[in-house]
Amino acid sequence: MKPDLHLTAKYDVSLPLVHLPAKRKSDKWLKMLPATFLLLLCCAAAQAQDPEIKAISSPTIKTQDTTIRKIVEELQRITDNDKQNSTAIQALLQGKEIDNISKYELIKNNIVNASETYYLLNKKIIDLKSRTTTNNLDVFITSLNNPESKALGFSLSDRIVELVEKIILKNKGEKNEKNSKIVESTKSIINSPIFQSFTSLTPPLAIANSVMNFLHSVSVNNKQINQKSLQEFEKELNKYVVYYTALNDANQKFEYGLNFNKDQLSLLQDNLYDHLSFTATSMKFPAPQKSNQSLSQTMNEYFFDFKKEKVVDYFNQLETKYAKGKRIDYESLLRENPNLKEVNNQLEDLVLQTKRYENLYNEYFTLLDSYYSKVNNSLKIAQDNGLADKSIIDNKQAEFRNLKTEAVSEIQASINIRELYSNTEKIKYRYRIF
Repeated sequence: MKPDLHLTAKYDVSLPLVHLPAKRKSDKWLKMLPATFLLLLCCAAAQAQDPEIKAISSPTIKTQDTTIRKIVEELQRITDNDKQNSTAIQALLQGKEIDNISKYELIKNNIVNASETYYLLNKKIIDLKSRTTTNNLDVFITSLNNPESKALGFSLSDRIVELVEKIILKNKGEKNEKNSKIVESTKSIINSPIFQSFTSLTPPLAIANSVMNFLHSVSVNNKQINQKSLQEFEKELNKYVVYYTALNDANQKFEYGLNFNKDQLSLLQDNLYDHLSFTATSMKFPAPQKSNQSLSQTMNEYFFDFKKEKVVDYFNQLETKYAKGKRIDYESLLRENPNLKEVNNQLEDLVLQTKRYENLYNEYFTLLDSYYSKVNNSLKIAQDNGLADKSIIDNKQAEFRNLKTEAVSEIQASINIRELYSNTEKIKYRYRIF
């Protein structure tokens, strides 16, 4: 059998040269790849070729890439924290700026409103101090207490002379010289200039007391004036004395109350002067100067210059001074003008002064109510003692009620306490600035 020439190696024939493939440039970067990365590529290729390999999940292999990832994550976290801190700082700065603006606006509004409150409180103190009642009411009371007046249908002077003639002299006043002298002496006592100088308080009581003393002294030497006559005369005279005593008590208590009210108003005005002086000095305004004139006059003159408009202008100049472009440096303004904070924090005392005035204002009307009640009581005594008819007393009580209502309305309209209330409420003294 012949050998197959195709299968038989020909040793004498040289093998063709094998041309090795040229190295590609990509080989260089392949060598630079980490072994782990190449292994992953091989696994991925195997999974693509073999379905069974795809089903097998590759285990997580921790290498240097995990460290790099952690470093990147840490850098990202630091960057995020920086952003958050920056945002927080900006918010704090903005909040501080808003806080300074709020503080300044509060101080400004409080002091501007306080300047108007100073003026109003002083004006209303002076007005209330000048009040007693009203002219019409004063005339009414004076007429009731005047021994010559016939406001209730009788004159005390005439009634005393009538009682002397009727009870002491038994209607024999013109029959002898002694009796005539007693009548003339009684009239002389009544018309004494001493008693005529009394206009509102005690002339009737003083006259009645003087006449009684005179008759007791005359009775010592005049047998016709006996003890029984004196007692009867005194009993009838006491009906008038009780009426005038009640009226006099009403007048005295009202006058005492008014004087006390005025003293308290004067003390309040002194405190207002001190507070205003502190505020003016702190803001570099000239303070009110006391002199020989009254404090009311001093204060009135001071308010010709210290006005709300001047205070507003003061703050406008302050804002111009601390302006930086379109904004105002409120932080520097507050820091370099601490006096403004102190003025603001002292405004609580001014508000308390207005409340004290309100109390005195209300006390005045309480006094007036009490006075009205006491005068009406004295008129009732006159009616009960038969000194005047009921119709006359009723008319006088109605007249007095109308005069009192008129006086209250006039004083309320003149002082206008609501004006002071509304202005004081604008001062937010509860918010103290530190």
